[in-house]
Amino acid sequence: MDMTPECVPCLLRRVLFQAELAGNGTEMEALRSAMAVFVSGMREGRNSADMATDVHRAAYRAMKVKDPYAGLKIRADEVAGEYLSIAESMISNSEDRMGTAILAAALGNIMDFGIEKAIDDPDEFRKEFHNLMGQGIGHDDTDTVKKILSGAKSVIYIFDNCGESQLDKLLIREIRKAGTKVIGVVRGEPILNDVTLGDAERIGLDKETDAMFTTSEFRIGVRMDRLSEDLRREIDSADLMIAKGMANFESLSDQDVPIPVAYILRSKCAPVAASLGIPVGINAVTVKWPSGGHKKD
Repeated sequence: MDMTPECVPCLLRRVLFQAELAGNGTEMEALRSAMAVFVSGMREGRNSADMATDVHRAAYRAMKVKDPYAGLKIRADEVAGEYLSIAESMISNSEDRMGTAILAAALGNIMDFGIEKAIDDPDEFRKEFHNLMGQGIGHDDTDTVKKILSGAKSVIYIFDNCGESQLDKLLIREIRKAGTKVIGVVRGEPILNDVTLGDAERIGLDKETDAMFTTSEFRIGVRMDRLSEDLRREIDSADLMIAKGMANFESLSDQDVPIPVAYILRSKCAPVAASLGIPVGINAVTVKWPSGGHKKD
């Protein structure tokens, strides 16, 4: 997805948010470093996730903190973990188990801190969970996802935020019940409140998948050409990629992915919503097919 002018204040708001989390008085330096990146790198047609990666890299260097979100990620996992049994009961009592699991995974994407249309504190999730479940899925390609999954042997699952990943467990369990292999992908280094391998292991997420890979680097979203050869082979042989959250959409939407991609997210900003052709503020599931058509070559 191309960056828009609206991306600038959004990114700067998040830079300030994480500098305040760092708590070491580096707010001004982080903002100056981020703005210098905009001056040198902002241009028409620039991918928004690539731009965000450069901005946050500069801010992290200025803050001199490897993971300013560390405590917030743990709290997010704890709060979301309280709702696992509730969501699991909803799935068990539903006439559409897979659809309900997908809804729970989508609404979990509200746990995205430091941006508008999300929450800034994990405790706010307690006030939102039942409301978000009640909203259902506003843009719904769930039937297409279920159709692909019905014959799938392997699925690539690209995680997004901590907290959210607790609810991802429930969708993964539903997928694996049919004997489908699930390959997880997390961030290679701490960036924002995104799941790293250490975060995955802390909540047992690695044990929910058949294998776990990382993106191998500090990056917002995913760059296909920077993934390991082993992961690329898994992607090439998979039947579906599930990409959670807006950042994964922003990065992958400009790339050639050889298999269908199901974007499961909460639409929390106008540029992403416009790019997807959906309203702001909804739970969304949308499937994008490879450029060659509905099937892998």
